[in-house]
Amino acid sequence: MRVLVLGGGGREHALCWSIAQSPLLEKLYCAPGNAGIAAVAECTALDPDSDEAVIAFCQRESIDLLVIGPEAPLAAGVSDAARAADIRVFGPSRAAAMLEISKTFTKNICDASGAPTAAYAAFDLPEDAKAHVRQTGAPIVVKADGLAAGKGVIVAETEADALAAIDHIFDGPGGASVVLEEKLMGEEASFFILTDGKTILPLAGAQDHKRAYDGDDGPNTGGMGAYSPTPSLTPMLEQAALEQIVTPILTEMTARGTPYGGILYVGLMLTADGPKLIEINARFGDPECQCILPRLKTDLLPVLAACADETLAGTTLDWRNETCITVVMAAKGYPGSYDKGDPIGGLTDAATDPKVTVFHAGTKADGDQTLANGGRVLGITALGQDIAEARSRAYSAIKAIDWPGGFHRTDIGWRAL
Repeated sequence: MRVLVLGGGGREHALCWSIAQSPLLEKLYCAPGNAGIAAVAECTALDPDSDEAVIAFCQRESIDLLVIGPEAPLAAGVSDAARAADIRVFGPSRAAAMLEISKTFTKNICDASGAPTAAYAAFDLPEDAKAHVRQTGAPIVVKADGLAAGKGVIVAETEADALAAIDHIFDGPGGASVVLEEKLMGEEASFFILTDGKTILPLAGAQDHKRAYDGDDGPNTGGMGAYSPTPSLTPMLEQAALEQIVTPILTEMTARGTPYGGILYVGLMLTADGPKLIEINARFGDPECQCILPRLKTDLLPVLAACADETLAGTTLDWRNETCITVVMAAKGYPGSYDKGDPIGGLTDAATDPKVTVFHAGTKADGDQTLANGGRVLGITALGQDIAEARSRAYSAIKAIDWPGGFHRTDIGWRAL
């Protein structure tokens, strides 16, 4: 099978790493890829958000399956254009991906399907949003309605923080409108579902660490580390999420003529009243993908193809009886401004343990050197019999990496411990 993966981050490295192990694979491409992905796939400079460029490449290289990693190509309609050109696609249509593209859309789907979520109000004007804050007070969660690269959520503990957050959201990406939500209390967890539009196949649960610094302090990021499975998302809570959130939402999407096929990322708050929906993403999480796929013993490629072909029924997944953790190394200054171009050493030494994999998120090759080329740059991933063993392996591997321009949290997995 000839496969093209769109994207160039840590999630796409994990996807390519997993797909590359399939005996069904004939040739693997990635656009644009990164220095790490280049070790398992042929990277190409085509624009992943251009449907014309993607279709032309797929036709020229006889691609059997197009795997869409990030959200931007979905929002650009690449999946729709590819299907119209008779290309098999793993990834939802743009109409189905509205579950991620617009938080207001998702809230409306929750209202229609009865899926439990936080109380909310949506506003197109900052003045109206600020008036709502002054009336309701804080704490309150301020969210960009549109796509904001994982940085469009601010938990405001005071009214002043909320007013400042509204200005920040309207001035940034995805900020044409804002959603204000009640702050739910509980523990967060991520739940991943594979579906072909008819069959629902639970993948795995994970727990992300959004804040930049130890102790869950500092600004929100795209994710500074994750582990899977998470003890907080028990089988009983997974079943509740399936019955009360996932199935009603997917049923509502099908009833509207926009069935959802692909990977569904369900962000949950595990409250005293049961799981409630925080957000939905139309893609594998990043960094959750990096700590889920190493646990999977089942060949991923035919499962992705079954989602594309609507033949997922009867598929089962086999898992390693191990915990996996990913610790993100980011450029100093992230999620604010940061430098690029620093050389990174010790990557080979960091991965000498067979239970450790270093996934690249923001890197580029320069001759024999690997250079930092993003905010989140590496995802050091390790398997272990339990969270403590996996964590020890990951942090031991980090000690081998020579990158003075990087930083990482030292407490990933603390909740489980």
